[in-house]
Amino acid sequence: MESQTMTLREIPHEDRPRERMQQYGAQALSNAELLAILLRTGTYRESAVQLAQRILQEAGSLRGLVGMSIDEMMETKGIGLAKALQLKAGIELGRRLAASSLQETVTIRSPQDVYSLLSEDLRYLQKEHFVCLFLNTKNHVLAQETLSIGTLNASLVHPREVFLAAIRRSSASIICVHNHPSGDPTPSPEDIQMTRRLAEAGQIIGIDVLDHVIIGDRGYISLKEKGYM
Repeated sequence: MESQTMTLREIPHEDRPRERMQQYGAQALSNAELLAILLRTGTYRESAVQLAQRILQEAGSLRGLVGMSIDEMMETKGIGLAKALQLKAGIELGRRLAASSLQETVTIRSPQDVYSLLSEDLRYLQKEHFVCLFLNTKNHVLAQETLSIGTLNASLVHPREVFLAAIRRSSASIICVHNHPSGDPTPSPEDIQMTRRLAEAGQIIGIDVLDHVIIGDRGYISLKEKGYM
């Protein structure tokens, strides 16, 4: 009976990503080749590299693959539960590695610091997540909390929820952050209106809203720097 999978050892030597990685380094491999190493085997008709190329094509991009759930990955022919878990584990390790360079006590001095802290968590999400950073008087991050998960194009946040969470943590100030799943961090009119409403509420309560940072695929926009607050 013929085997139902094609291993990396069964494809031509020059096309084997493991050998190429060992000889030239991981940076020399394509996205599909790196994924093939995680997948380990292909199918009866496809090598692991071909299977990796196909799931990338179906995802639309590497960014699209990162945003896929395990069930969505398994909709690709040849990707079972084990392969889907392998891919998600590799993606999660990459995300954690990117975040591991942060110091234990994080100090926010600029919008770039906010982006460095949260970009890997937010940039690939398929829905808008509204996150608050709670700071002390020295601008050290006391905590962060996701207060709202919205639709693909809207995130509804009430000042009551935001400042109740800030008061519980004895925050001196807060920074609001949310992602745009489209990848474009340009603020919408609703983003600007919500930010001004939060800033006004913060003035009354005595907890400053220092900034609202919108995170996109490859960058961010600070509403403070843009003069919207």
